[in-house]
Amino acid sequence: MISVFGSANMDLVAYVSEAPKLGETVTGHRFRTVPGGKGANQAIAAARAGGAVAFLGAVGDDGFGAEMRTTLAEAGVDVRGLRQVPGPSGIAHIVVDDTGGNSIIVVPGANGTVTGPSGEDLAAIARSQVLLLQLELPMAAVVAAAQAAQVSGVPVFLTPAPAQPLPAELLDTVTTIVPNEHEAAAITGVTGADAAMDALLELVDEVVITLGSEGALYGSRSGERLRVPAVKVDAVDTTAAGDTFVGALAVARSEGLDVAQALHFASVAAALSVQREGASTSMPTRRQIEDALT
Repeated sequence: MISVFGSANMDLVAYVSEAPKLGETVTGHRFRTVPGGKGANQAIAAARAGGAVAFLGAVGDDGFGAEMRTTLAEAGVDVRGLRQVPGPSGIAHIVVDDTGGNSIIVVPGANGTVTGPSGEDLAAIARSQVLLLQLELPMAAVVAAAQAAQVSGVPVFLTPAPAQPLPAELLDTVTTIVPNEHEAAAITGVTGADAAMDALLELVDEVVITLGSEGALYGSRSGERLRVPAVKVDAVDTTAAGDTFVGALAVARSEGLDVAQALHFASVAAALSVQREGASTSMPTRRQIEDALT
């Protein structure tokens, strides 16, 4: 089982020709609401990629919360660990331009009430093959979940987004960190994927830096380095590409695929996702990934 301890947001998505600059107003093509949040996205991506997944987090007692619970459950995610709290659910305001690029503002809502894993969360983590973490919950909660996984011998995959300083007590628990190039630079203070890789390997045992249309770079403290090219596609919406990649990667690694195979599996899943609009709505099924692999 893969456990995801993380955020659930309703994505409020506006589509525009070009994103507005500071002080500028532009007219959009259209607007839609899509269940998302980095935690929920990774849970759905992993479930659709064939994993048995449990989601641990919180939603509010509003309509968004009910819709997000339904969406997760319909994707095959175990939502018994998704608690409901008074007040609004988390939201993300997303602007997507005609190139498929995006900018995002997150308002935590119910996610901000998750101050640590519950007893039920700890039991689910202990039963897991992999724990997926991101940084849209309070840092203290993320650290506590990671430490619980470490005690139980469960590998921890961390997506360090939104980018922020990472405390030593979190880094000490991380098995694999999966930043994009911007996040890698923010954490290390150096630019360039190769230089950031060297710096990150001073902090954790295994690193995967996602590079968008340039693929992904892998490194480990054992000295292994791999560069996996991206699958060339015409991107429509890149909003959930990174989360799709991580969810699929966790499934592949939990099934025993070697690093190169797992990275290719994840890259194909991400490539399929960017050809569709939305976050959770864009993620491919296991059958679709396998068909694209052949």
